[in-house]
Amino acid sequence: MTLRRSLASAVYATVAATGFCAQPSAPTAGDNLNLRYANGIVAVAEDKIITVADVSREITPLLPGLQRETIRNEQEYNAKIEALQDSVIQDLIDRVLIIKEFKKDEKKHIPEAIVDAEIARMQSDQFDNDRSKFLAYLRSRGTTLREFRKEQEDEIIYRYMQGQQRKSQSVVSPVKIELFYNENKDRFYREDEVHLRLIQLTRTEGETDAQLAAIGTDILAKLKAGTSFEDLAKEYSKDARKSKGGDWGWLKRSDFKKEFSDPAFALKKGEASQPVLLPEGCFLLFAEDRKFAGIQPIDEVRDQIERILVTQMSRSGQERWLERLRRNGYVKHY
Repeated sequence: MTLRRSLASAVYATVAATGFCAQPSAPTAGDNLNLRYANGIVAVAEDKIITVADVSREITPLLPGLQRETIRNEQEYNAKIEALQDSVIQDLIDRVLIIKEFKKDEKKHIPEAIVDAEIARMQSDQFDNDRSKFLAYLRSRGTTLREFRKEQEDEIIYRYMQGQQRKSQSVVSPVKIELFYNENKDRFYREDEVHLRLIQLTRTEGETDAQLAAIGTDILAKLKAGTSFEDLAKEYSKDARKSKGGDWGWLKRSDFKKEFSDPAFALKKGEASQPVLLPEGCFLLFAEDRKFAGIQPIDEVRDQIERILVTQMSRSGQERWLERLRRNGYVKHY
């Protein structure tokens, strides 16, 4: 049995025992990684030995995600877990290489006060500011305080280097934005939209359409006389948005029932509908604003495009950066 298969079996046993998969049969004790390969070596990156225990520790918090999946047997689980293992192992290797890159510059260092503050925060958040609990946790891990400080310093370096890398990819030129827009205009098509306000007059027992329509007509007369639709909604409407002036926000045609969509989308900005009579009551619709179907102008989607491009650039830039570190670093897989 390979080390990877043993690792999958061990994690599978944990999942089976905790009920994260559907009626599996757990691997035998002989296959259990915790019994056979607790100190197995997965890889070496620079001077850091990455063990099976390191990988298991990283994978364990990811196991609850498997609750959303049905795992029929150990073989299926192994197939799913191996991709996760590969990803975790590569992340651990990259972490070592990233920290090494930081330390190549002798002028760079993390102030002790920052490490102290991070440990104090963890002690407060995770151990109720009880130092005895914190030290007991270190003993349970077989970790000294000096070693733990080193772990936290490395974690701070890792986050800092990733942040710096992302920041270096965060500037997008107007030319790139325009090029993306011109090549992807279909992505920026929008349906008709209306920013709707609504007044609902709930029908009382025995109330006729004519009576409801008369109340609606009186409200429209007040609107025409200068009272805002928002204030009228707060006064007359019986729906849940009354306190917000009947504001339903931006809605597409597909968001409406036909009884509402036809009158709503016949409105221009600032117009109100005639009373819409339905069995449950009378409705007055008001178009606070309108957006018409078509390709959105670039100025309306510039920020959206910039976010898309920053994400793309960050992903590709990060991969190029990591590939360079991998080429220049020492890595051995087992």
